[in-house]
Amino acid sequence: MDDAPAALPAASLLQLIWLASPALPVGGFSYSEGLEAGIEWAGLGTEQAASDWLVDQLQLSLARADLAVLAQAIPAWRTGDMPRIHALNAWVFQTRESAEFLLQTEQMGRSFVEWLKLHHEDAAKVFESLPASYPIAFAFAAARTAAPVRDACLAFAFGWAENMIGAAVKAVPLGQSAGQRMLGRLAAEIPTAVDLAITLTDDERQAFSPMLAILSSRHETQYSRLFRS
Repeated sequence: MDDAPAALPAASLLQLIWLASPALPVGGFSYSEGLEAGIEWAGLGTEQAASDWLVDQLQLSLARADLAVLAQAIPAWRTGDMPRIHALNAWVFQTRESAEFLLQTEQMGRSFVEWLKLHHEDAAKVFESLPASYPIAFAFAAARTAAPVRDACLAFAFGWAENMIGAAVKAVPLGQSAGQRMLGRLAAEIPTAVDLAITLTDDERQAFSPMLAILSSRHETQYSRLFRS
């Protein structure tokens, strides 16, 4: 007997790939999430150092915050639990540790909603009274697919990884081969990070990354910048 899980329908798989694409017009490419400041002040000017930093950021920050929110928001969207959606959205905004991180989730959420309005007739009404953070807007779209929560989280994390590698290639700077090595390393770490994220309860989520927050704050006054964060 074949015990392999059923394949995700092609339409849902393609929707996930689309949602994770850096080509989606939400502005993710314009943020380095503190990496640019880390290159100047935290010694991230090599492939190995930048790669180690991003793996840590995936495991200690993304997995325990935005990925955990996403894993909880998708089923909430599917059941129409709007009080839960509002609570998760408020948590995202309340836990941004710098002005730039707050700007990022606001701007990317707003841009994602504008994109959603082109593809989902009810998006304008749904988000009329909900200024959505990026993870909450992404969760809305992911909930409309047949994808399991884990697959949606994998797609979200890989989209984040592609954007961060793009930032590293430009800011360190690195060659394309180095970028692909770093992306391969992150891709290998993503399933474990997602598996952690989907187990976290409300009391276990956290957005406490002191050095990341310090570097993000310093980036606001960095003399020369390529990125918005």
